[in-house]
Parts: sequence; structure tokens; C-alpha cells
Amino acid sequence: MNRFFRALLVVLCFEMGALLLYLPWTTFWEQNYFLAHFPSLIGVVLHPFFRGIVSGIGVLDIFLAFGLISSRPGPDRVPPQ
Repeated sequence: MNRFFRALLVVLCFEMGALLLYLPWTTFWEQNYFLAHFPSLIGVVLHPFFRGIVSGIGVLDIFLAFGLISSRPGPDRVPPQ
């Protein structure tokens, strides 16, 4: 994979993970478009268990970003002689 795209993927994964980790516990999560237009979702989306699941996905996304940093591509194949 190209180094630039790999670095871009790492940054994107880390930012999305940080956002998913932090956002469910803010007031922005409680006052959004979907809850205003679909009041039946309030009980599910504002439940602490659901918020924990979303934060857990954020943690996994951050681990994925660190895994992409530490992993190296495999060795190039040597063509047979």
C-alpha cells in the first residue's frame, strides 16, 4: 500500500475512533436531528448500554489505527529463476 494512503488511513481511523469514543457522552449526542424527528429512538440511543457499545467501537477503531502503524507489508515475492 502506498505510504501516503496508509498514513491517511491511520489518521482517519484514529480520528473516527476518538470521535466515537467521546461523542456518546456529550450533550451533542442528546440533542441531534434524529432524536428530534424520531422520538421512538430516544430510549435506545440515550441508554448507557448503547453509548458503551458505540464507545467500544471507537476503542476498537483506535486499536486498528495503532495496528496499522505497527504492521509492515509482507516481503516482496522473488520470481522463480
